[in-house]
Amino acid sequence: MARDPHSPPDRQDDRFHEDAATYTVRGSGTPDLDAGVAALREVVETLKPKPGVYRMHDARGDVLYVGKARALKNRVANYLQVDRLSSRLRRMVSQTRSLTIVTTNSEAEALLLEAQLIKRYRPPYNVLLRDDKSFPFILLRADHAFPRITKHRGARRAKGNYYGPFASAGSVNTTINALQKLFLLRSCNDGFFSRRDRPCLLYQIKRCSAPCVGRISEEDYAELVGEAKDFLGGKSGAVQAKIASQMEDAATALDFERAAMLRDRLRAATFIQGSQAINAEGLGNADIFAMAAKGGTIGIQAFFIRGGQNWGHRAFFPSHTEGLGEDEVMTSFLAQFYEEVPPPRCILVDRVLPEAELLAEAFREGAGGRVEISMPQRGDRKRLMEQASRNAIEALERRLAESGTKARTMRELAEFFELPEVPQRIEVYDNSHIQGTNALGAMVVAGPDGFMKGQYRKFNIKRDETAPGDDFAMMREVMDRRFSRAQAEDPDRQGGTWPDLVLIDGGKGQMSAVRDALQELGIEDVPLIAIAKGPNHGREGREVFHFPDGREKTLPVNSPLLFHLQVLRDEVHRFAIGAHRAKRSRAITASPLDEIPGIGPARKRALLLHFGTAGKVRAASLEDLQKSPGVSAAVAQTVYDFYHPGG
Repeated sequence: MARDPHSPPDRQDDRFHEDAATYTVRGSGTPDLDAGVAALREVVETLKPKPGVYRMHDARGDVLYVGKARALKNRVANYLQVDRLSSRLRRMVSQTRSLTIVTTNSEAEALLLEAQLIKRYRPPYNVLLRDDKSFPFILLRADHAFPRITKHRGARRAKGNYYGPFASAGSVNTTINALQKLFLLRSCNDGFFSRRDRPCLLYQIKRCSAPCVGRISEEDYAELVGEAKDFLGGKSGAVQAKIASQMEDAATALDFERAAMLRDRLRAATFIQGSQAINAEGLGNADIFAMAAKGGTIGIQAFFIRGGQNWGHRAFFPSHTEGLGEDEVMTSFLAQFYEEVPPPRCILVDRVLPEAELLAEAFREGAGGRVEISMPQRGDRKRLMEQASRNAIEALERRLAESGTKARTMRELAEFFELPEVPQRIEVYDNSHIQGTNALGAMVVAGPDGFMKGQYRKFNIKRDETAPGDDFAMMREVMDRRFSRAQAEDPDRQGGTWPDLVLIDGGKGQMSAVRDALQELGIEDVPLIAIAKGPNHGREGREVFHFPDGREKTLPVNSPLLFHLQVLRDEVHRFAIGAHRAKRSRAITASPLDEIPGIGPARKRALLLHFGTAGKVRAASLEDLQKSPGVSAAVAQTVYDFYHPGG
């Protein structure tokens, strides 16, 4: 049998073994309960009662559902008892045409793999953690004699100590600013650090000890780093006591300048404690989760506590929860939440979870030891949970109120633009350039829950027939490339990548360019609207909306729908300008040596340091190139051959 293209990520291959490729029963793509049961029955006959994960696929091969099992044979066989299934599960089975089976060594490993695959494929029948953006951390790097403190997101590849997660970038920035005042640690990158010959402004405002110019010794700086680690690790009281003692000693010795500096550091420590302290004696590192449910919507409030300090809170609203028990939703949420975020040793929840022991076993490796998942019954932990529950209810009520307003706005949008139904995917386009240079197109995407930033795209304008500065030609190129790819990758429009509405930042000319480009591709059913600023250019609220047939519409200045459309237009404008500035910056710092294949940054730097300019490198003889420090004979030959082909 052919290997399933939806194989698990490579980083798990040493732990999870794909026991069977895709088992397939051919059938139509339309829902058919008998065909789904037949596909399941064929798989059940080959399964063994081993732990693992199963993936259900529809006729297109898209993942419908990811599930885990202690005994795969028993779990999959349950779907054959159609009369006992809920309507939701019967609908899922009716769409199933194939399965992929992955065996694991334990049920805990199956739970981890299930969370990983749900996050990767986002199946329509699984509970999904909507807000899956990476959380910010504080990173205290350990790859330099004078470590820097910085904000970090994403994979934790850099060597150092990570502290988090924080609930938001704002909470991280506030904490880092206070920590700089408290410990005077540098935040500059290594390149900036190595080029300094005098202290920067941060030293003047007492937020850095200026190790770059020797204002502090390596040993004294290391002591500050150790204090920072203790403070972030939960020993804040001891650090404050030490600073207070040093301040008193300096005052006694009449060293008032040092005493004043230590006083400022103590104030910074007091600020952090005052803004982040939480009454949770003995709690240490913990995450607290409370759930609220109303009107078919579920909200989960999370508090992050590290070293007795409150590092922020955030509300989550998982999707695809219809017909599921709240315990099941919470379990699935926790598994997905900790798929990338390292779990603390203590996790508090507002209910008893049947699979708490399984979750704790699965989280053990990531936490570096035993994990406790419990429902607090008394004391400070109980009061904290009650606080989290109140926040969960309030966040859910705000969400429902916002959803009601947003739903009305989207219904008005569909009516105003004469759409058959409320759009689920809106794409907004804009171009950015300076007199035709560094030109690019930008696309932002908005859905029912807001902007979908993971699906933003930029298009470097690169076709020869697109004249520099021709906005209409640029828009035609962007549309042609975007929808040619859509036709190739999702011709049936079943993958959720086709827009229900396209908004263009521009007027009649841009509308004509987009309409013509799509007509050349044979696409005439994608709704198009162009947004122009109107006769009083620059005055907000006078936008004119252009339709493909030449009609124009306007909205009242105080219309909520107008405000919503302005937000969409402003977002694509922001994204386009940001991408253009980044491209222009790269062009400014580009070197002709970048065109030489196989020559990396270190070799280019060595050549420029030796010869001075790229022009002199080009004019150099082979012998001169070979004499360059750090340049091998092979590299010298490559450079020479690039500039002297055939010679």
